[in-house]
Amino acid sequence: MEANLRRATASDVDTLVRFNRAMAKETERKELPHAVVSAGVRSVIDDPGKGFYVVAEAGDTPVGSLLVTREWSDWRNAYYWWIQSVYVPPEYRGRGVYRLLHRHVESLARSAGNVCGLRLYVDGKNSAAKTAYAKLGMVKSPYDLFESTSFTASDRNEND
Repeated sequence: MEANLRRATASDVDTLVRFNRAMAKETERKELPHAVVSAGVRSVIDDPGKGFYVVAEAGDTPVGSLLVTREWSDWRNAYYWWIQSVYVPPEYRGRGVYRLLHRHVESLARSAGNVCGLRLYVDGKNSAAKTAYAKLGMVKSPYDLFESTSFTASDRNEND
């Protein structure tokens, strides 16, 4: 599939919110509050220091998106870029949309000069996503993910 890839702008907020909510419902069976997700997406768009979204479009139709955030590594004196909020609508899956998004982010990371690698996390049961990531050369990290949540009202309402 041919698609135009670009950084998201304020005009993409509604699409990104729709995509993020659909992804959470599909992969984790979570109904994310529209207002919280909308505020979160707008926060990234308004403050590029938090990260950036990449949108794939076929013509004028959004066919996929992802979010890139940064993590500083003192061990490497460089950033890891985290790929998050990946979503391709079902009718566009299997057509190479994620591959295009991923390769675009790889290219941006290589040209940035201060990025040591790409990382992402995936739900342990999402075998389709794991297969897609492996086909792009990503390997399972030796690290396990631990977290502590419930620091904000929106986290406490998630009932993890």
